[in-house]
Amino acid sequence: MGREFLEGNEAIARGAMKAGCDFFAGYPITPASSILHYMLQLVPQIGGMAIQAEDEIASMGFCIAAAMAGRKVLTATSGPGISLYSENVGLAQMGETPMVIVNVQRQGPATGSATKGAEGDIQFTRWVTSGGLPVIALSPATVGEAYELTYRAFNLAEQYRSPVFVLTSKEVGVTRESVDLDEIELPPLVGRSRVGPVEEYLPHRFEQPAEVPPVSDFGGSNIARFTTSTHDQAAYLTTKPAVVQEMIDHYVAKIDTAVDDMALFKEDVQEGAEILIVSYGIISRSAAVAVKEARARGIKISSLVLQTLWPLPKRAITSALDGMKKVIVPEMNMGQYILEIERLAPPGVEVVGVNKMDTTLISPAEILRVGGLS
Repeated sequence: MGREFLEGNEAIARGAMKAGCDFFAGYPITPASSILHYMLQLVPQIGGMAIQAEDEIASMGFCIAAAMAGRKVLTATSGPGISLYSENVGLAQMGETPMVIVNVQRQGPATGSATKGAEGDIQFTRWVTSGGLPVIALSPATVGEAYELTYRAFNLAEQYRSPVFVLTSKEVGVTRESVDLDEIELPPLVGRSRVGPVEEYLPHRFEQPAEVPPVSDFGGSNIARFTTSTHDQAAYLTTKPAVVQEMIDHYVAKIDTAVDDMALFKEDVQEGAEILIVSYGIISRSAAVAVKEARARGIKISSLVLQTLWPLPKRAITSALDGMKKVIVPEMNMGQYILEIERLAPPGVEVVGVNKMDTTLISPAEILRVGGLS
C-alpha cells in the first residue's frame, strides 16, 4: 500500500489481520479503544466476528471460547482492564489457549490519568494471575514495531498454545508515524498444530514436559474438554499430587525451554564501552538519542533494547552486561524491569534507574543527567 500515516493502535489491528485474526472481543477503554473500532471494521470483511462485549470479563470469556473453537483471537484493553482480565488469563493458561492480549498502558494506579502515558504494568503482566506461571510479553517502541510484534505475538500464541501479551503504551498507541507496512520483514505465519479424528483425544497430551499438545477444535470430530480446575492430560479433574505437578511442569517447561527462540532484542554495541543502557518500549527512543549524544561527547556507551520482556531474555541481558561497570535502566514507572537487571548484574556493577510517572516522557537529557553522564 506504500507509506501511510498510522497510529500504533491501527498498526496493531493491521498486524492482527495480517496474522489471520478472525475474532475480536473487547470493551472500550482509553487509550485502547481505537483498536476495538478498527477491528469492528476490519474483521467482518474477512468473514470473522468482532464484538463489543458488555465488560472486560466477558471479552476474555468470548475470546477463550472462540480460540478453543479454532479462531485466531485478539483482545485489547488498558491497565484497569487487565485487572479484570486476570482470572480469565489464568483460565487461558490452564486450558492452553492461544490468544493475543494487547495492553495499551496508561498512567496509574487505578483510574489514574486515563489520557496520559506510562509503562507501569511490566511486573503486573508478569504476575498477572494466580499460580505464578510464566507469560510471554512483547514490547514495541514504534508504530512499525506495533505491527510487527502483534503479528509475531500471534505466531507465539499458536506455536506454544498460550496467551501472549503485547505491552504498548499511550504514546505508541495513539501517536501517528509515517510507515510502510509492506517494508517490514515478517517471519512465516505459524498455525496451531491440529489433530485429526482419534479414538481418544487428550487435550493436553505430551510425552515430554516441553511438548505443546496438538489441538482438536471444539465442535470438530473429537470430544474436547476444557476446565479451569486442576486436571490431567485428558482434562479430567484430578487431585493426585504427581499428576498435578506433571501438568504444572508442562505449563512452565513449554515456555521456559523456548526462551532463546522467543528473545527479540536490538543491540548497539560500541567497542570498549563500560556503560550500558537497557531499555524497552517508548523510552528506548529517548535512550537511542541519549546514546548518540553521549558518544558525541566522547563517552563510550552501548545499548540493549528489549522487545521480548517475558520470558526474561536472560542470555541476551547477561551477554550485554559482560564487561560493564555501569548499567542505566530508564523506565516510565518507578522501577520494575530494573529488578531483573539487578538480579543478573555481576557483583560490582552499578545499576542506575531513571524513573518518573508524572505523565511526561523521560527525555534523553534526563537519562544522561540521572545516569551521571552529563
